[in-house]
Amino acid sequence: MTFASRVGNGLVRRNRTATRCFPGYLRALYPLAGLILALGVSWACTATAPTTPMLADLKPTDTLTATPTVQGPPAPLPTDSPTAAPTAPGGLTEPAPTALALPVARGLEVPWSLAFAPDGRLFFTERPGRVRVIEDGELVPEPWARIRAAPRGEGGLLGLALDPDFSRTGYVYVYYTHRDGAGRLVNRVSRLREVEGMGGDEEVLLDGIPGARNHNGGRLRFGPDGWLYITTGDAGDGPLAQDPGSLAGKILRLDPNGHIPGDNPFPGSPVYSYGHRNPQGLDWHPETGTMVATEHGPSAHDEVNVIVPGGNYGWPLVSGEGRDPGSIGPLRQTGRETWAPSGASFYTGGLFTEWRGDFFLAALRGNHLRRLRLDGPAGGVIEEEVLFSGELGRLRDVVVGPGGALYLATNNWDGRGSPAADDDRILRVVPQVPGPMAPALPAGLP
Repeated sequence: MTFASRVGNGLVRRNRTATRCFPGYLRALYPLAGLILALGVSWACTATAPTTPMLADLKPTDTLTATPTVQGPPAPLPTDSPTAAPTAPGGLTEPAPTALALPVARGLEVPWSLAFAPDGRLFFTERPGRVRVIEDGELVPEPWARIRAAPRGEGGLLGLALDPDFSRTGYVYVYYTHRDGAGRLVNRVSRLREVEGMGGDEEVLLDGIPGARNHNGGRLRFGPDGWLYITTGDAGDGPLAQDPGSLAGKILRLDPNGHIPGDNPFPGSPVYSYGHRNPQGLDWHPETGTMVATEHGPSAHDEVNVIVPGGNYGWPLVSGEGRDPGSIGPLRQTGRETWAPSGASFYTGGLFTEWRGDFFLAALRGNHLRRLRLDGPAGGVIEEEVLFSGELGRLRDVVVGPGGALYLATNNWDGRGSPAADDDRILRVVPQVPGPMAPALPAGLP
């Protein structure tokens, strides 16, 4: 079965039986033929249109399809400032090929971060405190590791990244909320090591990152320079984002052993950029190496930012279209619309050749996957595309698999969604093969 929707205008297109009525003069000229045709048309006009399954009714081999609406470059905001960041979509162009979302794992508990190992295994976190693995298309029943996290509000076990030399070191890095000796919620970055297929030997690399029920940041990712980048939220205390002595509201940078690189913009500090509210996604352009990050705004005004060393991104002094002489404005901001963007990845695979180099972000409140095409590393957004709008629910992360498929994690059990019977899920996004006789695509990795 398929579930197809026209993304962007909310119109759900369902299959219906097509019929045509034949002209009456045929029956007049050919009574017998007219009788046969009349019987045939009568049967066709009373046939029942096929129904479309709800998400909860989907079987393991069922798929979700999205025919995305492609948007042109965003139109400028109505503002006196000529440098205001764009928000509203522009004109529509022809839709791109339909994509399919194939279930890989079901019945999960708030999967937050996805990362592939060189051997093809998919590692992911569950917010209550489990690191889990999908191997050869099957979810391994026993968690790879259990973390004593404090899953309060938006906190818990969040980010995950594999060492660039994982095949040799077996190191897996995690970011999680816990309680310190005084009972306060704080966040920490730790490193685990794989021994005989299981994780252990936890080593704390950075602790005491301000935490709260909300705004914990939490994304981990290794950059092309081999260093570990960490997004932290403002922990509900906006001024901390401007405080150079606080680790809250920042993007941090460490070497793989937890040491501060000598070329960090602030000597002796892990801070790489500041003035962030709640950044939850980051990746680097595959050709230019430019870092792009997603960030939650205050009741809309979400942002996509180009990150530079030592950059101040304004929070809480400004957000969205606001401007401050000492801060860097966003590449894209959402105006009055709320996406709640989380995990993000540049597409580097080969399955969707037309998407190569485009920036994808997973939207929580927006309930969609969004594609942005950039005009150079910081030249603005020249095309946007919304996929699976309202079909999968809240999306937390998006990564590119070794075979070129996109992988998504839903977060419909995070307390703010409407979970289906098989939520939460990890899904694999592949192109839909055109034609009525298209073969079924396998549900396994990659």
